[in-house]
Amino acid sequence: MTDCLAILGPGALGLSTAQWAAECGLEVRLLGRDLAHAHHGLQEVERRWKAALEKGTLSPEAHGHARTRIHAAPFGPKAMEHVNIFLEALPEDPAVKAPALAEAARWGAANLLLLSGTSALPISGLAEAARIPGRLLGFHLFVPVPRMAVAEVAVPPGATPDLLARARTLGLALRKRVVVVRDQPGFAAARMALAQGLEAMRLLEAEVATAEDLDALMTLGYGHPAGPLELSDRVGLDLRLRIAEGLFQSSGDARYEPPALLRQLVARGETGRKAGKGFYSWDPDGRRR
Repeated sequence: MTDCLAILGPGALGLSTAQWAAECGLEVRLLGRDLAHAHHGLQEVERRWKAALEKGTLSPEAHGHARTRIHAAPFGPKAMEHVNIFLEALPEDPAVKAPALAEAARWGAANLLLLSGTSALPISGLAEAARIPGRLLGFHLFVPVPRMAVAEVAVPPGATPDLLARARTLGLALRKRVVVVRDQPGFAAARMALAQGLEAMRLLEAEVATAEDLDALMTLGYGHPAGPLELSDRVGLDLRLRIAEGLFQSSGDARYEPPALLRQLVARGETGRKAGKGFYSWDPDGRRR
């Protein structure tokens, strides 16, 4: 029987994961706060598939198969029927994530695999807030999911080997290398990327070099596909700020103290690519100007 993956949250992570999971052969339910919200997300997936068909990166046959595997639905008990895996892909706010995880656990089967798509919040804290200790794992996928080849699985104390084995199986089904890390604020990937991004912001703030030149040092000097400032724009400066604040508060480590420049940009609404402006200016189609 093919696994049925329910994804709550038709945002950047949820849509990218839903698209790729359907292409990989999983049955997918894309869940929104209501049916209109979920359908809007499904329309965006279709738009992406249309673009891929036009570019020749997706065959009509593969598109036809993927399209039959994905369905939109409002989050509720009926949508959780026959679901094997639940991935929460909501904003990085425990007050939003924990109630949704609690509801999924209540509505789903006893053996439902519960996963959070957070890249930074401690899984043990989310599980405690949702009253599902020992049932939740972190499953951090990198956007765009079809192009990024790794999944970071965060394992809190009390998680069983069976849970980890099932998360590994999902990662392999999504054609990812699965990296297992110990649960902590920021896991491993976000801590490394954030420390570099915040240091680049401090250098920019001190007028050591321009944003373009700082990024060039990392792309041309170290072979990174994107510099830390461009990557921050792509991730979203508001998300970068929330993660930095959380890590700084939980660890007291000065490496994660948000620079004043980051706070100023977010306060002005210049949150990166999605806003059209951050450290760089962006076209509506997501390309740097």
